[in-house]
Amino acid sequence: MDADSDSDGPFDRALRRLRRGRAAADDGAGDFLIRHMADELIERLDLVTRRFADALVLGPDAYVAERLRARGLAVTCSDADEDRLPFAAPSFDLAVSVGALDTVNDLPGALIQIRRALRPDGLFLAAFIGAASLPRLRRAMRAAEEAEHAPPSPRIHPQIDVRAAGDLLTRAGFALPVADCETLTVRYSAFGTLIADLRAIGATNILAARDRRPFGRVGLAAAIADFEEEGGTVEQFGIVHLAGWAPGPDQPRPAARGSGSISLAEVLKRDGS
Repeated sequence: MDADSDSDGPFDRALRRLRRGRAAADDGAGDFLIRHMADELIERLDLVTRRFADALVLGPDAYVAERLRARGLAVTCSDADEDRLPFAAPSFDLAVSVGALDTVNDLPGALIQIRRALRPDGLFLAAFIGAASLPRLRRAMRAAEEAEHAPPSPRIHPQIDVRAAGDLLTRAGFALPVADCETLTVRYSAFGTLIADLRAIGATNILAARDRRPFGRVGLAAAIADFEEEGGTVEQFGIVHLAGWAPGPDQPRPAARGSGSISLAEVLKRDGS
């Protein structure tokens, strides 16, 4: 398939850009998920003892860029597809991504390009919605399909689990890779509120193989009834966090796989010597 195609993978690139742009322009409160991930990323960055000067922010999120600038970093924001980055040479000593890597068509390729954009001993930090997320929404979508006698259609994005994410960091050539996951639970009183929150972060369905036909009144009523059967529901978000270093000459060697002898804090505490 042509390299410039907007459907060269599971996600519709043009629709992804459109939804991300709309989310970036929205000043509503629904972006709390992005802010939660960004705040956690900044807390992890604060564990690092080495100093950074030039940061690359991947995606349209202005919040994390503002927080990095407040720490005195020069920040370059790139809204290019992460697997089509325009940086030909190592230019940054820090790269961050918030809420975006779960919808990249070529995630292994994106991670390689991010690593190549980092100078030796540069740090990459990321957070995104991963496996075990949105179980109640998934159930509500099935209820809507059954109510309208519609065939199953992909409506929720494939979700990356923490083990696979860590393996991808290693394959991309990052040193001292770390992947971990937290579970965030949110109480929703209405189905529409969850959908509004997903729109606010550009996380509604952008799958290239999605069914373009919206649910009718019968299907929508079934989804709402399923989701709100007890006056509301608790939805779950699995947030995957990644950390990895561009290889450098003075880095410590990682412990043997499975030894568990290096903690996240130890990996992040690089003295820059």
